[in-house]
Amino acid sequence: MPILSFSSRDIDLVTGKRTMTIRRKWKRPLRVGDRLHCYWNLVSKDREKVFEAVVTDVETVSFRELRENDELAREDGFRDARQLEEEFQRMYQGELTDDTEFQVIRFRKLPVDEWEGKKIDEKAMITRRADILFDSGKFSKSELCYTAALRIDPNDVYILNRLGDNLTRLGRFDEALKNYRRAIMIEPENPYIWNNMAITLLNAGRVDEALEASERALKIKNDPDLLYWRGVMLEVAGKPLEALESYEQSLEIDPRNAEVWTARGNLLSDLGRMEEAIESYNSALELALEDEQDPNVWNRKGNALLELERFDEALECYRRAIEMEPENDVYWTNMGVALLELERFDEALEAFNRALMINPKNEDAGILREECLENL
Repeated sequence: MPILSFSSRDIDLVTGKRTMTIRRKWKRPLRVGDRLHCYWNLVSKDREKVFEAVVTDVETVSFRELRENDELAREDGFRDARQLEEEFQRMYQGELTDDTEFQVIRFRKLPVDEWEGKKIDEKAMITRRADILFDSGKFSKSELCYTAALRIDPNDVYILNRLGDNLTRLGRFDEALKNYRRAIMIEPENPYIWNNMAITLLNAGRVDEALEASERALKIKNDPDLLYWRGVMLEVAGKPLEALESYEQSLEIDPRNAEVWTARGNLLSDLGRMEEAIESYNSALELALEDEQDPNVWNRKGNALLELERFDEALECYRRAIEMEPENDVYWTNMGVALLELERFDEALEAFNRALMINPKNEDAGILREECLENL
């Protein structure tokens, strides 16, 4: 029973976009008519069958021939023969010579009801893999999987919604909106799809339409997450007081959401209401576990304290931000400003130097460094 194992590089094999692979020739070479049992070992040692197939064509070639054949390399999903050579050398760890034999295997995927082995829910399997790839930030590959799953069931609302999210992250907003609209035709009272469509419209710069979709979502369900996103959209629309009201409505329902407290703090800070902003940042930091705190919240709290001339407290906030993200030149610059205000010029100079080491194009750090030197 010949077994092939695929990785995330082979996603187009799993989705059916490609029906060819190149493998090192086995002791028992594959022949036309052989049944293949194909597995995907993407993230763990537990292999999961993805499909069965029948070999339709086999060609034996040497490694030398592979290295010189760009067309064959591209058919196998590589950019060119050079990339194929590099990948095969890595896979086989220097065991290859010019005469090492490989098989170019072409096959036909079989419907599940024709499998010899255990049957699977192909749509569920492909969707599960798509979710893993999506959560890993591999959006081009997850798009292929969601699209393949949708071919199996074009009316699956979950997949339509996820594909919309996926396409939004790829910046393909019009395609994303088509999928959301298809999902809404099937489930018109699903508030989360309306909200996702609103987010995509916002990203596409269609702010008024985004607010309309957000309003539709909230008419269906008064949900804290939906209120948070409406606040974000109202900020972009230049309506800060309405945005603040949305954040506060969200917190009335769920006062333990650190992300909303942070958004409220940022908005209050932009409005010049620093004391209230600091209270919001404190709530956000109290709710987040120590290892889950956002360094930018410490930085924004430091900025608010700096505006209030509470320089020692601001300095401590910047230190906390830098502990979490030591290669952030903005945090080092802000710490330098606090030290400058405290007339601790040697330490300020060190902070500005560190900022410039990380980012030599940081103009603020450069100007402030010169000011610091004048005071030494």
